Amino acid sequence: MSMFPGTVAFDEFGRPFIILRDQENQKRLTGIDALKSHIQAARQIASILRTSLGPRGLDKMMVSSDGEVTVTNDGATILKLMDVEHQIGKLMVQLAQSQDDEIGDGTTGVVVLAGALLEQASNLIDKGIHPIRIADGFEMAAAAALTHLDGISEAFPVNKNTRENLIKVAMTTLGSKVVVKCHRLMAEIAVDAILSVADLEKRDVNFELIKVEGKVGGRMEDSMLVRGVVIDKTMSHPQMPKVLKDVKLAILTCAFEPPKPKTKHKLHVGSAEEYRDLRKYEHEKFLEMVKRVKDAGANLAICQWGFDDEANHLLLAEQLPAVRWVGGPEMELIAIATGGRIVPRFEELTPDKLGSCGLVRELTFGTSKDEMLVIEQCSNSRAVTVLVRGGNRMIVEEAKRSVHDALCIVRSLVQDSRVVYGGGAAEVSCSLAVARAADKLSSLDQYSYRAFADALESVPLALAENSGLSPIDTLSEVKARQAAENNSNLGVDCMGHGSNDMKAMNVIESLHSKKQQIALATQLVKMILKIDDVRSPADGIQ
Repeated sequence: MSMFPGTVAFDEFGRPFIILRDQENQKRLTGIDALKSHIQAARQIASILRTSLGPRGLDKMMVSSDGEVTVTNDGATILKLMDVEHQIGKLMVQLAQSQDDEIGDGTTGVVVLAGALLEQASNLIDKGIHPIRIADGFEMAAAAALTHLDGISEAFPVNKNTRENLIKVAMTTLGSKVVVKCHRLMAEIAVDAILSVADLEKRDVNFELIKVEGKVGGRMEDSMLVRGVVIDKTMSHPQMPKVLKDVKLAILTCAFEPPKPKTKHKLHVGSAEEYRDLRKYEHEKFLEMVKRVKDAGANLAICQWGFDDEANHLLLAEQLPAVRWVGGPEMELIAIATGGRIVPRFEELTPDKLGSCGLVRELTFGTSKDEMLVIEQCSNSRAVTVLVRGGNRMIVEEAKRSVHDALCIVRSLVQDSRVVYGGGAAEVSCSLAVARAADKLSSLDQYSYRAFADALESVPLALAENSGLSPIDTLSEVKARQAAENNSNLGVDCMGHGSNDMKAMNVIESLHSKKQQIALATQLVKMILKIDDVRSPADGIQ
């Protein structure tokens, strides 16, 4: 009996079974074991993302449960599509998501940094330092790093004349993405889009006015910025004109169809005469609708709902071009761009509710003859559309994600126009500063400071590793040169250009983005270090 960690009981049929002692506690981790398990889970996720950091980072292929394939190296997207079971893993997913929502770029870097901080914390716990002391030390070290970042940042004026500088920053963001082969073009599109909608006095960018539309087919170089709205629709009838000038648009959410009985009652038509009367009535009603639209002065109808072939033919006969099945968000964007009002009933259509624009034309693409409608020269010229092209759906989707990152980073420059230098230069500089601060401390916190300094080095290490360089050699050389020359612009030469000066190489990053990465990673690590027990609803209280 002593073999068993429990007692034997017998069921009603006399069969023995074992009652295990402390069975309900077996699966629960508490204290240091729980912390170690959490740190392990977070480090695993960070190690997955680590290889996709930087301009030479690798992509990940995510296959969903229904076989849909996504290829990306955008940290937030990878984590969102990963099926993460572990609770701490889910916190890492939220970390990348909050970086994406706040800044839009740097999602991989923030997870790698959090993983490195937890790795260092694990070593400190092994040395016997209490997790709370580590967390507080990290927080103080992060504050020192953020202050240092402010010190090494450079002012970066943002206005209509500094377009070239903004393009350099956007190119840094796009350097690690799939779109790198038409690097410059994508950066120009992103910068021009932001400058079109930015309010430089208030330092604000209304993202609602920028729409990123993807269309499969053509080359990535065919992507363009349309100063207006692009909708993936065509004129409802092939014989309607393909180009319209000086357009007045009626934006309708009412159905362009003859009236139907809305009740449950059925309409019985007893004779051919009655049928003719009904048809005549429908015809007249429909012509009345068209007349209403034309009387208001509209020469193009944008309709949220469809209309049948008869209605389509009558619209053509009445020379009123129309577009059907336009989605809600597009309707709103068209209304903003053209200064029109969305009209829910024909009775309410008046000339002052019409939108106006200079040109509406159909774009035809390549051999597949795909068509889209472009509304340009709008009265509110601030609404723009980025049209992304690519050989297949995966490339178009990844290019859209990349353009989104570039748009976000240019937006954060409009809001806070200071910059630091990339390629791990800012991290190495902060690491040196935090290590210097550690030397001045006599308390236990100096261990946390040094660990934080080591964790900051994980970013340049990963950059060097992904670029095929010897990580330790490269990092020690950059650190030694930064310390000797007191030059915080020196980083990892990922692209093999033969120069470590990131300022000369135009590898520029937004200060706001870098500060947010360090702050968010530290916050998450502090939270994880304070969790020493995980209970699920089944555990109950023993």
